[in-house]
Amino acid sequence: MISNRVVPGRVIRTVLPAEVADVVALHARARATYYPGGVPQDGTDWTASWRTALTRPDGRVLCLVEAGHIVGLASFRPPEDGPADTVKLFQFHVDPGQWRTGVGTALHAACVEEWRADGRRAALLDVHVDNRRAQGFYRRQGWVAEPAGPGGHHLRMRFALPGE
Repeated sequence: MISNRVVPGRVIRTVLPAEVADVVALHARARATYYPGGVPQDGTDWTASWRTALTRPDGRVLCLVEAGHIVGLASFRPPEDGPADTVKLFQFHVDPGQWRTGVGTALHAACVEEWRADGRRAALLDVHVDNRRAQGFYRRQGWVAEPAGPGGHHLRMRFALPGE
């Protein structure tokens, strides 16, 4: 388990429950970029959802902090119906003002490091079909689209963790 990982000028650590408002705000900014008509109001209470993610005993929420501000988030846990050696990346967001600065790459590397330490061999995620920028990022990190994803508005991707 990673407690604090220092990247020059940045710290990667576990998000604290008291930071839920900052997490929700970053999440909203990131999601707004791939919904051309605005983020759908589907009734989801994102504050409650993030509080749950932050307190789940089987999950982790990492953040990348720069200059005292959370600029990247990653939430993951085992999938409910998946193999024991697999983890699912449920949320991965970088503040749009920080795109192409290495935040996502550093945060992804920290996730992979933690997954390997936990004995994981694969990771899954579902990415919005309209979020081409994120799909490109994941492909550059080594994620591959699965032929039969969940359909609808998301594409399922898989990541094989590198061996020792």
